[in-house]
Amino acid sequence: MFVGTIAGKLLRIGVVVLVVAALWATGTLLPERTEAQSAPACPASWPEQGYDGTLRAADLGRVAYQDFYTDSDGARWYAIRSSDSNGYTTVRAYPAADDEYTANSPDEVCYLVVRRPGDTEDAAEPQQVIFSREREEPPPAAQPIDPQTATVQRLRRNAAAFEYATGQRGGSLTYTTIGDPLTFNLALSNDSSSSEVLGYLFEGLTESSWLTGQVEPGLAESWEHSADGLTWTFYLRRGVQWHDGQPFTADDVVFTFNRIIYNRSINTTARAQFNFRIFDRATGSWRTEPMTVRKVNDYAVEFRLPVSFAPFLRSMGTAIYPQHILEPHVAAGTFDTLWSIDTNPSEVIGTGPFTIAGYQPKQRVTLRRNPNYWLRDAQGNALPYLDEIVQVIVPDFAAELAAFRAGNSDTHGVRGAEYATLEPLQPAENFTMHQRGPGFSAVFLSFNQNPDAVAPEKLRWFSNTQFRRAVAHVIDKDSIVADVYHGHGSPQWSSISPAAGDFHNPNVRRYGYDLAEARRILDGLGWIDTDGDGIREDDAGNPIRFTMVTNQGNTVRQAVGGSIHQGLRAVGIGADYQVIPFGAIVGQLSATYDWEAVIIGFSGGIDPHGGITLWHSSENLHLWHPRQARPATDWEAEIDDLYVRASQELDHRQRVALYHRAQEIVAENLPVIYTIAGDRISAVRNVFGNTTATLYALWDIRYLYRTDR
Repeated sequence: MFVGTIAGKLLRIGVVVLVVAALWATGTLLPERTEAQSAPACPASWPEQGYDGTLRAADLGRVAYQDFYTDSDGARWYAIRSSDSNGYTTVRAYPAADDEYTANSPDEVCYLVVRRPGDTEDAAEPQQVIFSREREEPPPAAQPIDPQTATVQRLRRNAAAFEYATGQRGGSLTYTTIGDPLTFNLALSNDSSSSEVLGYLFEGLTESSWLTGQVEPGLAESWEHSADGLTWTFYLRRGVQWHDGQPFTADDVVFTFNRIIYNRSINTTARAQFNFRIFDRATGSWRTEPMTVRKVNDYAVEFRLPVSFAPFLRSMGTAIYPQHILEPHVAAGTFDTLWSIDTNPSEVIGTGPFTIAGYQPKQRVTLRRNPNYWLRDAQGNALPYLDEIVQVIVPDFAAELAAFRAGNSDTHGVRGAEYATLEPLQPAENFTMHQRGPGFSAVFLSFNQNPDAVAPEKLRWFSNTQFRRAVAHVIDKDSIVADVYHGHGSPQWSSISPAAGDFHNPNVRRYGYDLAEARRILDGLGWIDTDGDGIREDDAGNPIRFTMVTNQGNTVRQAVGGSIHQGLRAVGIGADYQVIPFGAIVGQLSATYDWEAVIIGFSGGIDPHGGITLWHSSENLHLWHPRQARPATDWEAEIDDLYVRASQELDHRQRVALYHRAQEIVAENLPVIYTIAGDRISAVRNVFGNTTATLYALWDIRYLYRTDR
């Protein structure tokens, strides 16, 4: 799916509320110090701010705090919740110079012992204690860890410590974006601007936990499968309603798969992950088979797979659509025109926690709480807590920042260039910034290799692997990280992001910034500047000129393109660099194929199989040469094979090996040339509850609530 902005989806933007709930003395807690204490000393002060306000105002005994902080002496510490001991809740503190710490490494650990519920006021004063640890031998020296690993560990600790609180109903969340939705038909959406809005309306049978990334029940409350893993039965939730009040049943699930996803007349990207490819040994070729989907009863659906499918449960998070609304349009052949961007948004019907109350192009999208949503919190209260979500559409990133600084939005995806400005403003402007490392999306440069869409001489250039390697060498990634991302990013070499864990292969071929090597490669092709105008000609005398585009509003991507353009000119390649509307680019890439070179983003996910829409040569989003009847190159055929085999391999280690090999092939042949993996940094007002930073998100929008009401 094409990404028009750098900031993640709204469900992945949130705030960590510093939580240490206990009865507290007024002001900052200053511990009693004794002469007997020695290094490592306790903090000079402990974090004062607690859940929903000050520590004194917080619920007794409730501790959900875990973060780095600076004490009153300027020392950095890492405070983390400890297990209850004899009814007391404790908080541990570790020295954390350079925001790194090693749990249990000091000989002495400083604890804050918090009162038990029921203690008298005199007994309630928190006490600071140093516990000595006896060891038979000195502990091993702490090994330094790289920043990316430290970030992952921190985010996992956050998730492990998180506990939901009962929220307050009401209020709204407002955020800005530079992209209008292009359609209200999620089945046809190819862009993140549309899917971000529609993700609030539609749900799947399963969902991925924002805390752990694990698959959890969604519209299906449970499931079971046969011993061979090929037959699955999903048991649906009863009482779920569509936004128009009609009941959700098995008929909707069967309709979604059999009449939309497997309907060849409907150009839906969801079909790619449910095309099961089987190698026919008799013919030496692959054939495609669907799974069979049948209704068992009104609240049970059976799926029969033709082959094993490792990401099956996660793939069942695909959206389910209302049969009673859509079936007449499918039967009439008008589905492709249904729920266009000109539709009255109230007609878009899902089961999700919000509906679209209004859309004003270039201005805003307003989402309203679904009063009949099926999910309840632990106390039985209806979710979601928020009444409204407002997405304000602005022209560029500068306008996003201005709106946030003016207090007109609650969240902001922080660009690297903004970090130094915003970081010291957090207390005064009542927000917190959270760093979560690289995201799942990727930004890259690609050349059009579609023989039906590109001039023959340009097809020769773009299809030449040596040419693409030369271009890779003109991209000064280190300078882009420093000048565009201001240090908040890193060069990306692999086609699967480091955010995907062990699926990421860090050991692929790399192309460092080397203009001399780029010139050497081009000279070796016989492509030299014969007339002295600064632009090389190919061996047939054609000037090497082409158009390179990226999207308006995304100033970071525009700056990356400017750097690439400069590198191309330095080695004698003429690129007409243009910035055009995002919708126009999506149309060129997915419909007309009328483009030459593009700098664009593509979304990713927890499981690499979602990328099969980009990487399999038969798919519509196989960017550089889509919908191939047979792979045009041997390396594309090998990637096809690897992605198919990886989807059917149930041994995780083997799956990892297959995806690692696919990344190696991509890096060797460069159908897309990756640029920078920007860090995910979010600034969020300190007025929300049920938030914490994890690898996957910062909140579940259904449980998010305002604390300032």
